[in-house]
Amino acid sequence: MSSIMYNKIRVAGIVNDSITDGPGLRLTLFVQGCERHCPGCHNKSALPLDGGILYNPDEIMDIIRKNPMLSGVTFSGGEPMLQAEALLPLAQMIRDAGLDLAIYTGYTFEELLMQDDAAVLKLLSLANILIDGPFILEKRSLNLSFRGSSNQRILNLEESLKQGMAVFENSPAWTGTSDTY
Repeated sequence: MSSIMYNKIRVAGIVNDSITDGPGLRLTLFVQGCERHCPGCHNKSALPLDGGILYNPDEIMDIIRKNPMLSGVTFSGGEPMLQAEALLPLAQMIRDAGLDLAIYTGYTFEELLMQDDAAVLKLLSLANILIDGPFILEKRSLNLSFRGSSNQRILNLEESLKQGMAVFENSPAWTGTSDTY
């Protein structure tokens, strides 16, 4: 374990073998805290800002390294962008390990850019995929790949950041047009 001091990440839960939060076998990190309180939220226990358990990024990375079957990691919530600075070291370790990183957020890509928050922008640059937008109960659909409501988008972050606008991910693994995970 590293002796580097990091901000602790407030965690609501960790699922080490998720197949519902992105293609392949993924570790899903549910961060604690969200201010949106979307009606129909699927993770109400993650809403309180002061709940959860504090983890050092190295502790979470140790869990990730112990599962050689993982193809990626997903940050979900709560709201990951509320802890962007604390998540940066973990995101860098995930990238350095060659795993893909997806982030769910209730913010839209455009809202995140307008925040002009250096930690948020850096976190976006370390991730591959952004599933953006709040959950809207009236737009809920069980037929969507990796999304809860039809307003949410699956974005290719590299292209979105390069172009300064939302660019949809088109890989079959993410769009649900393939049986291959």
